[in-house]
Amino acid sequence: MSVMVARKKVVRKWEKLPGRNTFCCDGRIMMARQKGIFYLTLFLILGTCALFFAFECRYLAVQLSPAIPVFAAVLFLFAMATLLRTSFSDPGVIPRALPDEAAFIEMEIEATNGTVPQGQRPPPRIKNFQINNQIVKLKYCYTCKIFRPPRASHCSICDNCVERFDHHCPWVGNCVGKRNYRYFYLFILSLSLLTIYIFTFNIVYVALKSLKIGFLNTLKETPGTYPFMSLTVLTVLEVLICFFTLWSVVGLTGFHTFLVALNQTTNEDIKGSWTGKNRVQNPYSHGNIVKNCCEVLCGPLPPSVLDRRGILQQEESTAQEGSCPRGPSMQEPPATQGPGQAQEGHSVLSLQVPAPSVTDNEMPEEKQRTPGELPVPPLDAGRAEH
Repeated sequence: MSVMVARKKVVRKWEKLPGRNTFCCDGRIMMARQKGIFYLTLFLILGTCALFFAFECRYLAVQLSPAIPVFAAVLFLFAMATLLRTSFSDPGVIPRALPDEAAFIEMEIEATNGTVPQGQRPPPRIKNFQINNQIVKLKYCYTCKIFRPPRASHCSICDNCVERFDHHCPWVGNCVGKRNYRYFYLFILSLSLLTIYIFTFNIVYVALKSLKIGFLNTLKETPGTYPFMSLTVLTVLEVLICFFTLWSVVGLTGFHTFLVALNQTTNEDIKGSWTGKNRVQNPYSHGNIVKNCCEVLCGPLPPSVLDRRGILQQEESTAQEGSCPRGPSMQEPPATQGPGQAQEGHSVLSLQVPAPSVTDNEMPEEKQRTPGELPVPPLDAGRAEH
């Protein structure tokens, strides 16, 4: 016997989201699909710090101060935390318009622009918006079917519109936008300090060793636990990594410090939105460096509007074969039986009422006769007739 059972399959919204993103941990982690350079970033940071803690830190903690490895560990943990926070968070992706919303926006555009004759190019889909007495243009996104908010832009790599879009950073494996820009800035700032710190104490380590055993002997020294690796290879490797990282990361930190002070994004700076020929003043700047820094780095963090872990329920019907026991309500009704026969499957309850006991004093004078028996006249009645 086959029984149709309706089951509800739980589907999260992140499984149906458009765009080119990858999700992990049931939608809690959101990244771009291109993550190869992000893994390289992790390898460089973890490898350099591991070499520094394994060799130089032990010697410097004894010779100079035990605070040296402690401060290096604090910088390392802070840099890793901000890196992961930047890489695994929603940068501020704007949801795409639903079919009904897209149709309504198309009707509004047609009503505003009118019918365009065939062969002519339709006018650009732009809305004017005023912010601090400045006219800001809201552009229409043909992919997301929405008018983008101010400072938003469509990322061609992730294929999403991102609010307050700064740039797409392959080193962190994610877009940098309104919801993770502060963590990105803190990451490059802490990484710059960590790089300078390791680079400086590598040189101090070599200098202290050279004062004791000479520079040439220091370069030839081999760690006891790693006989196949000379100190020269390890030190040169760390110095090279720190040297090239120093120029790029420190320069990037300085550039973003300049942007934070002006309350500007990388996308706006590249396009020349506020420094072009028209010399339009930045409507988002407060005219004060401290206020701009507080707004960008210390302002309230808006929640994600994607609702990645929301539930979409879909019903699925499956057939199951097997014998199903019948309950009392599913049993077949019993057949019609005679009055003297008991019904199968049911117990017949008979109530026997005991007959009242009759004594000799309560016995009636006339004896009860059976059916068909003639009444017998009493003896006294016959005597009275005669």
